[in-house]
Amino acid sequence: MAEPLPPDLTSAVEAWIADDPDHRTAEHLRELLVLAQDEDGEDQELRHVARTELADRFRGTLEFGTAGLRGALGGGPNRMNRSVVIRAAAGLVRYLTEALPPRSAEHGFDVAGPRVVIGYDARHNSDVFARDTAAVVTAAGGHALLLPEALPTPVLAFAVRHLGADAGVMVTASHNPPQDNGYKVYLGGRVVTDSGQGAQIVQPYDAEIAAHIAKVPSVASVPRTESGWTVLGEEILEAYLTAVDALAEPETPRELRVVLTPLHGVGGRVAELVLRGAGFSDLHVVPEQAMPDPTFPTVAFPNPEEPGAIDLALALAHELDADVVLANDPDADRCAVALRDARAMTHAGPGDARAEGWRMLHGDEVGALLGEEVARRVAASSHEGGVMASSIVSSRLLSKIAAGHGLTHRATLTGFKWISRVEGLVFGYEEALGYCVDPAQVRDKDGLSAALLLAQLAARVRAEGRTLVDLLDDLAREHGLHLTDQVSARFSDLEQIPATMARVRQNPPATLAGSPVVETTDLSLGNLDGPEGLPPTDGLRLVAEDGTRVIIRPSGTEPKVKCYLEVIVPVPSSHDARAADPVGEARRTARERLDAVRADVTAVLGLAG
Repeated sequence: MAEPLPPDLTSAVEAWIADDPDHRTAEHLRELLVLAQDEDGEDQELRHVARTELADRFRGTLEFGTAGLRGALGGGPNRMNRSVVIRAAAGLVRYLTEALPPRSAEHGFDVAGPRVVIGYDARHNSDVFARDTAAVVTAAGGHALLLPEALPTPVLAFAVRHLGADAGVMVTASHNPPQDNGYKVYLGGRVVTDSGQGAQIVQPYDAEIAAHIAKVPSVASVPRTESGWTVLGEEILEAYLTAVDALAEPETPRELRVVLTPLHGVGGRVAELVLRGAGFSDLHVVPEQAMPDPTFPTVAFPNPEEPGAIDLALALAHELDADVVLANDPDADRCAVALRDARAMTHAGPGDARAEGWRMLHGDEVGALLGEEVARRVAASSHEGGVMASSIVSSRLLSKIAAGHGLTHRATLTGFKWISRVEGLVFGYEEALGYCVDPAQVRDKDGLSAALLLAQLAARVRAEGRTLVDLLDDLAREHGLHLTDQVSARFSDLEQIPATMARVRQNPPATLAGSPVVETTDLSLGNLDGPEGLPPTDGLRLVAEDGTRVIIRPSGTEPKVKCYLEVIVPVPSSHDARAADPVGEARRTARERLDAVRADVTAVLGLAG
C-alpha cells in the first residue's frame, strides 16, 4: 500500500476546486486527486504522475512580476487559469483605485474609477481571461474597454496611450509554447504621467500590485458582472493603422517582393494591412501559417529565432525569388528579417534556400539598420536631439550610430519595460528581435511598424541595386564590424543557476580569445553606464583589452544562464590593396575570435569537455 497523500496538499486541492469558476479545470483537478489518493491501485506509475503533477501545481503561486504572469495552462495556483486571472485582475484594480488622483476630467471623460483597456491574442483561453478581467474591473467601479477581437500586442500598447487609459492588460504568452499563456500589464493615464506612460510595469509597481493580489482571499469574494464593459469597435485598429501609416514615405520606391509569416499568430491580417496600405502590393503570406492557431502546428516553437521556425517562409521565398522575408512572432511585437547574403551561400544542394545564401539577420543587425534609419529620419525632421536606447546585452554599435548623428545613447536593463520609458526616446531595441521605432505612439516593441520601416529600407536600397547586407557593410566600414552571439546553459536543477553565477563571479576568465580582461563589473551593484546609473541586476560584465565584451546573466523567463558575446574588428580602408573584400575579411576574423570567446565562456560555465 502506498503512502497517503499529504493532508495539507489534499486540503489545498479540495479548497481550490471548490473555489474554481471553471468546471473544466476543476474536474481535471478532481480526476488528478482521485488518482493521487488511490493507495490500493495497481498502477503505481499513474499514481506517481498524478501526485507529482499536483505537488507542482500547488507548490506555490504563479508569481506576478514585471512581466505580469506567464505559465502553463491548467488548474491550481501555479498555473494560468481563470482563478489566477480573476485574482490578478482584482489586485490590479484595487491598486489602480488607490493610485488614482482625485476625480478630474481628462481625455474627454470624467471618471472616478480606473480606466483599463484589455487586449488578447488567439491562444487557448485568452478571450476568456480578457472577459474575466473586464468583468472584475467593471464590478469594481472601473471602466473596462475590451479590444474588439484577438489583436497584436502593439495595438493594445497603442490603445493605452491613445485612449488615455490608466492601465492596459494584454493576455498573451508571446512566443512561448502552445501550452502557455500570460498576462502583461501596462500603466499610464493618470497613474503614470512621466516618460513611462503606457509602458509595461517595472519596480515598484509590480510588488505593489502583487501585494494587492495576495490580499484577495478567494475567487468567490471577487465581484464580477455579466456585462457593462465597452467592446471597442474597429476604430481602435484604424487609429493604430493611421499612426503606423504616418511612418510611411510615399515618395520612396515600393518595388519589393516580400514573403510574410505571422507564425500562426494574430499579426497576419494587421501586417498585411500595414504593408499593403503603404503600397507594398507584391506581398505573399505563408499559407500554412497565415491564420491564428493556438496549437502552432507547423513549428516546434513559435519563435522566429528558433531553428526551423521560418523554414516554410524561406522555401516560399526561394520559390518566388523574393527579396526579403519578414516574420512576426505570434503576438507581433517582434520582427525578424531574412535575406540572401552572398557570403552565406553554401553547397547544400540545388533548390535549397540556404544554398542560395538565405539567412536570418541577427537582432543586433536589424537594430543597427533601424537605428541608422531612424537617426536619418530624425536628422531630416525638425526634431532636435533625441535619445536612442538599447539593453545592456545588445550590441554597442547603436551607441556609435547615435553619436555619429549627434544623438544621445542610453543603455538599459534587459526588457522593453526599461527601454521604452527612457526620457526623450526616438528609437529603442533589444537583441531578441524587439524594436520600438515610434515611441510617441507605442511605448513597447512593435513588430508591425518595424516591418514597415524595414520594407521601406529594403525597397529603397533595391532601387539602388543594393541590399540590406550592403547597408550593414557601410556601418561596418564606418564604425567597425560588430559581431554578436549567445551561449546558454540550461539547468534542470534551478539551484544550480545562482551557484553557477557565484562560481563565475569568484573565478571569471582572465582572458577572452587571448585578450586580457581589463574590466570586470558586477551588475548586481548597479550604477552602470552613465550618470543616471542602472538598477541592480544579477549579472557580470567582462571587457577585454581588444574591446571584446561578455555579459553573463540568468534568464528572466527560462531556467538558463545566458552569455552575450560581442567582438569588434576594424575594417581596413577600401584602398588597402591587401583585402579584396575588407568587410568580408573583417567578418571572418570576427567569427574566428567569437568562436574562441565562445570556447572560453563554455569552459567557465562548466560545459566544455
